[in-house]
Amino acid sequence: MIQNNKPSYLYLHVPFCRTICSYCDFAHCVYQENLADQWLDALQKEIDFREINPHLRTIYLGGGTPTALSLQQMERLLKMLDPYSSEIEEYTAEINPETLDDAKAALLAEHGINRASIGFQASQPSLLKLMGRHHDLPMMHQTVHRLHSCGIRNISLDLMYSLPGQTMADLAQSIQDALSLQPVHLSLYSLTIEPHTLFAKKNLHHLSDDVEADMYESIEKTLPQYGFHQYEISNFALGDHESIHNKAYWNYRDFYGISLGASGKEGWHRYDHTRSLPAYLKDPLMRMDIPLSTHEAMFEMIMMGLRLKRGVSRKLFADTFHKEIMDVYGEKARKLIDEGLLEADPLYLKASERGYEILNTVLVDLM
Repeated sequence: MIQNNKPSYLYLHVPFCRTICSYCDFAHCVYQENLADQWLDALQKEIDFREINPHLRTIYLGGGTPTALSLQQMERLLKMLDPYSSEIEEYTAEINPETLDDAKAALLAEHGINRASIGFQASQPSLLKLMGRHHDLPMMHQTVHRLHSCGIRNISLDLMYSLPGQTMADLAQSIQDALSLQPVHLSLYSLTIEPHTLFAKKNLHHLSDDVEADMYESIEKTLPQYGFHQYEISNFALGDHESIHNKAYWNYRDFYGISLGASGKEGWHRYDHTRSLPAYLKDPLMRMDIPLSTHEAMFEMIMMGLRLKRGVSRKLFADTFHKEIMDVYGEKARKLIDEGLLEADPLYLKASERGYEILNTVLVDLM
């Protein structure tokens, strides 16, 4: 049975952006001061109602763009979370270089934020313009310097590949420029064109599957040369700087989802908040509850855990469901093991190197 104690991980979604990126499908809206104030009022009501665990291990402020808020609004938001952050190990804020100044950086550090996730995306001005991004490399260096000056040195950068018109040389240069910022964590995501995004409306497409696979292989080969180890399909870390918060998702831990556009998992339920700002302002507790059957929960744990290089913990699976993983998936898993796509040892069930490259196919076969 899934644990019933309160989650130790919290995700809070800030829906505002100063500009909208061409690829973004997250719940977002263009920043307006009065709307942000109304959102903060609704957010306070939700937080007061939720009875959040005061002994959280991680908080993650995502978006949208948390730094799109004014300094005063950011302070109000962070003060709401102060009662839950006294024991935090990892407190992350997503940051857009265009909306961070010295005062905001100092405020983040003052309230205990010790990790920043920055949208680097690419080096090339043409690709950044295509994506609707307005920063450049000097602005990135300035942003990182601001954070370092405030004591926030756990820096993660997001990069994208398979962008329309992007070349292997572009990707290689972007990686080198990102490394020049001395991050301790890198997330590299292939472009997915989602409906209703600006990319979709312009009828743009990601690169061919073959080129995308070549780019991924290049990333896997390049980053270890600089000391980064891959611990999840899209994530690479120096030393012990793996994301504690994101590993909670992949290890199928319970987590709070706060604010519109946020999802959460508590016990045998997932839930999704409304993506509509007017609806959230009217009723910040409105959400869709999704009960999970034992079979669904088992497969979700497998689906998330196989994203990790080390794989799914057999002990965690047994402790959660009181069944051995091979008793549940044995026939299908053994077939995939025989095909060289899965590997099993006493501690983990994991994808092989070849299976990792076609993980979606492996998961379909397990279903």
